[in-house]
Amino acid sequence: MVPRLFPVVGMIFVAFLLISNTIAVKIVEIWGFFLPAGILCFPVTYIFGDILTEVYGFRRSRLVIWTGFLCLLFMSLFYWGSTLLTPAPFWEAQESYARFFRLSPRIALASFIAYLVGEFSNSIVLSRMKILFRGRHLWMRTIGSTIVGEGIDSVIFNFSAFAGVFHLREVAYIALSGYVLKVAYEIVATPLTYAAVSFLKKFEGVDHYDHGIRYNPIGLD
Repeated sequence: MVPRLFPVVGMIFVAFLLISNTIAVKIVEIWGFFLPAGILCFPVTYIFGDILTEVYGFRRSRLVIWTGFLCLLFMSLFYWGSTLLTPAPFWEAQESYARFFRLSPRIALASFIAYLVGEFSNSIVLSRMKILFRGRHLWMRTIGSTIVGEGIDSVIFNFSAFAGVFHLREVAYIALSGYVLKVAYEIVATPLTYAAVSFLKKFEGVDHYDHGIRYNPIGLD
């Protein structure tokens, strides 16, 4: 039987994933760092990824990660397809619309790979640490898994998308600055993560431990 709030938590995860990828086309300045506007909510996907794995376990978290990937893929394809449609004669925003929604294949591919590898790394590390610490020190586990997952995500995406476009020093600066802010985001949100995890465990009556499972990202076990 599927826990009652599992679909809700999964939908919130996917919603923040899609929102963050849509608003990421705008570059903003935060404390001297130049970053995609997706920084506002992309770290929330890692927070909800932590909540999913902590409460429901790796296998259910894996289902949501793949669901998010498919939704992101469909969103990107329909965004791209809509730019190819002939605009109405009186509609004068085609150029701006196309610039906004037409992702380059390289950036799209880098985003998809970084998302999958980063999210699965985050989930696996949190799951293993939960067993190692016997369910204690949630703050250490959520921050530790985010350090790994966000780090992998930042390196894969920025170097895959921008190497050869910008100097490697600039790419490294962009990756590092985004990574630091994302991890800081997780640390600040730790009290909210504790509250959400505590509520869900009590409401659902479940606190899953991934004893003896295979961490197969494909989902065939």
